[in-house]
Amino acid sequence: MAWWRDDPAFRAVARAFPVNGEFEDQVGGPLDVRAVVASVPRGVWDTFAHERLPWDRFPCGPQAATNVAVLRSDDTETVRRGLRGLRGRLANSSWSPCALAVPFLLRIAADPAGRCRAEALVLAAETARRTGGPSTWTREEFLRVADGWCFEPSGYPGNWAIEAARAAIATDADLLLPLLDDPDPGIRTAAAHVLAATSGRLDDIRRAFHARLRVEDDPTVRAGLVLAIAQLAHEHPATDTGCRAWARALWRDPANPPEVRTSAAIGWLCLTDAPVPDELRTALDACATETTARLMAPLPRMRAIDHTGDTALHRCLRTLLDPDDVEDETDDPWATPTEAVPATTEKRRDPAHDTHARPAPRDPWPRVEGCADDPPF
Repeated sequence: MAWWRDDPAFRAVARAFPVNGEFEDQVGGPLDVRAVVASVPRGVWDTFAHERLPWDRFPCGPQAATNVAVLRSDDTETVRRGLRGLRGRLANSSWSPCALAVPFLLRIAADPAGRCRAEALVLAAETARRTGGPSTWTREEFLRVADGWCFEPSGYPGNWAIEAARAAIATDADLLLPLLDDPDPGIRTAAAHVLAATSGRLDDIRRAFHARLRVEDDPTVRAGLVLAIAQLAHEHPATDTGCRAWARALWRDPANPPEVRTSAAIGWLCLTDAPVPDELRTALDACATETTARLMAPLPRMRAIDHTGDTALHRCLRTLLDPDDVEDETDDPWATPTEAVPATTEKRRDPAHDTHARPAPRDPWPRVEGCADDPPF
């Protein structure tokens, strides 16, 4: 039997958030995961007192709590199983319990004795942003963290969970900023990725990115820092009006390393709607080589495009530079080349914005656990 038939949280949420209904009365209440995360005393997170959180208010919450409970194990495979379980909830569009897990994930990463620290950071980052398919590789979407409303199978507003995760990153920025100087380049890369999804502490984080970039000697981390700086400017343009010129100067300068010029070119493309200049195409012809693609393959953004990373950079650049020439790609792995995936959206009124829901993104993660039958909506 499908899990949602016997899940009281699913039924309660479905009643509280009816399709095509209004739910202003839920804002700030016990089902608003933003308010829940913000109200938890810091000591609960610091002592890993996960049992004190109201997991049972949200669909799949108890299962997520079980996953969180093992994250401080000394056994790497046990921790990895817990992370895979949370990733399964996220891939199944259960954003809300994953948002409750984010502060715990950040503390796992901040603990030098923790297991799977980089994986925990990446999972926190992906909870704080929507990861989509080819439609999000465009200049308008590639650096976007979130774009309006999205909904869980129960009808719960998943973007509330994304906002809660972003706020948690801002609240715990002091835990994350030192990770930009971690001895492990994988940790540094993941720390930049998660900090770029923040909704606050923007000036502190931006300064830390630039300071690290000036001394960073790992090419993959350098590329990730450039993209992180561009993402902050993309999401908060009023706070960094000079970023576009900065990115342009980077990709134009042949003295810069190829991965820096390539990432700067991507950032510049996403920060402007100006036509692609021939000079930029020439720079990318010189810099976006197979070697650069391999160097950038470990970046979480590249792994979201192609899990092995081998073709991610070139697929990304094709879409950014010449979107009209890119063949249509379907999100349905079983569709024939002539089949189209119908775009189904639920129109709802946003209490804060006037936007509409969009189709759920393609699952970028292989071998997820915790996914189950979808409800018959």
